[in-house]
Amino acid sequence: MINNFVKFTQIKIFKSKKFYDNRGCFEIDINFLELKKKFKVNNKFIQINRVVSKKNVLRGIHYQISPYQQSKIIYVSKGKILDVVVDLRKNSKTYGKYYSTILSKKNSKKIYIPNGFGHAYKCLSKNCEVIYLTSGKYSKKHSRFIKWNDKNLAIKWGQNKKVILSKNDKDAKNFK
Repeated sequence: MINNFVKFTQIKIFKSKKFYDNRGCFEIDINFLELKKKFKVNNKFIQINRVVSKKNVLRGIHYQISPYQQSKIIYVSKGKILDVVVDLRKNSKTYGKYYSTILSKKNSKKIYIPNGFGHAYKCLSKNCEVIYLTSGKYSKKHSRFIKWNDKNLAIKWGQNKKVILSKNDKDAKNFK
C-alpha cells in the first residue's frame, strides 16, 4: 500500500522523543530548534489544526496558491492514516509524482511538507485524530483541490469502495 517510489528531499519524516518510567511516558511531539538544526526547516508555524475523522474518510488533495501557500507538519494523535504528498512545483524533476507513508499514534512519525506540495490522507482506523501545524492561515479563495483518484497521479490508496469525501473533494479538478 505504501509507495516510496519517489523520495522528495524536501519532505522530512521524523519521530517523537519518548521517555518512559514507572509512571508512564513523556513525549516531545515537536522540537522546532531540532527541526531547524537537523533539517534546515525555518518556517514559522502560526496555526495548529485538529481534525477528527472516521474510517475511510479521505481528505485531499489540497493546497493553497500564492500568497497563501502553506508549509505543514502533520502527525496523528489517535489512529492511523495513509498520508500522501504530491509535488506541484512545475519546474521540479518530480513534478506530478507522489510519496506516501503511514502515520499513526503508535509509530509516532511526523511529516514536514514545504510549500509547493499538495497534501491528502485517508483514515485507516475506526477513528483518527490528525494534528497539523501550518505556516499560514487558511484562505478559501486561495484553496485548490485535485481529484484524489486522478489517473495521471495513480495514487495507490488501497481499498476504495467506501471512501467518504467532502463536496470540495468530490468536485475537485484533475491534475492536468
